[in-house]
Amino acid sequence: MTDPATLRRRFLAEAQTLRNERRDFHEWHRGRPHYLLWAIDVDLPAVRARVVAAQRALDGLLLDGYRRQPHITLALCGFPAQGAEPAADEFDHAWLQARVEALAAARIKPFTLTIGGLESFSSAPFLHVDGALGALAALRACLHTDTPHPQGEYVPHVTVGLYADTLPTAAVAARFDRFTPAAPLQCRIDRLSLMGYVAAEIGGALFTVAEWDLATRRLHWRDAVPAVAPLFAPGAQDDGGRDDGAQVEASHDAADQAPTPAAGRHPEIP
Repeated sequence: MTDPATLRRRFLAEAQTLRNERRDFHEWHRGRPHYLLWAIDVDLPAVRARVVAAQRALDGLLLDGYRRQPHITLALCGFPAQGAEPAADEFDHAWLQARVEALAAARIKPFTLTIGGLESFSSAPFLHVDGALGALAALRACLHTDTPHPQGEYVPHVTVGLYADTLPTAAVAARFDRFTPAAPLQCRIDRLSLMGYVAAEIGGALFTVAEWDLATRRLHWRDAVPAVAPLFAPGAQDDGGRDDGAQVEASHDAADQAPTPAAGRHPEIP
């Protein structure tokens, strides 16, 4: 896991931040309404307060209207498949089954993460996340993340917002000194979430489709959004108490055969 000092050096090595823009990136979503990802939901009062404090420290630098709830992205899924044959940046029920089977087999237990101070990518500031290296790596391995993260090397983080303009990184980093949080926040993680957002909205709110319980190794479906209805295929619902750890009907062979869909080019960091 990359330490804060290294993250700061990398940020300052870039002359300017990247400008984000608020528009409908139709060339990316091509009319497909929702994009999904696996994430750790950390939408807790203490974390929300820290995000707000960081946003205040960067007042005037961030794109207006960022409404993402605090979360730590683990892996990108793509758009729910629109037809029988998923496109390169789409996924279907069989693909999801394979990931759930892998999670069940891995038996990853609840763990603790630490949320600390303010650092930044060139396009977005974030709160640094530390701890549980093994658990995060194991989760990402289960999710078959063999496609690159939008920012390259995976850095667990809680996004604070998106930069509204090209800004000198040295001047932006000086603003980080205005952010003086108290002790790092300890977050006990007992589940991960399959989340989504409206693809046409930059920085729009997240919704939760399903949650994987690390203790019981069961997948619990949440929001029946019409665009992701194909994921709610027969056998995908709660099984009412199976004790073998597998939450959906899928063979272990499927986990080995199903490739990870390409994530496509994102107009923002999820």
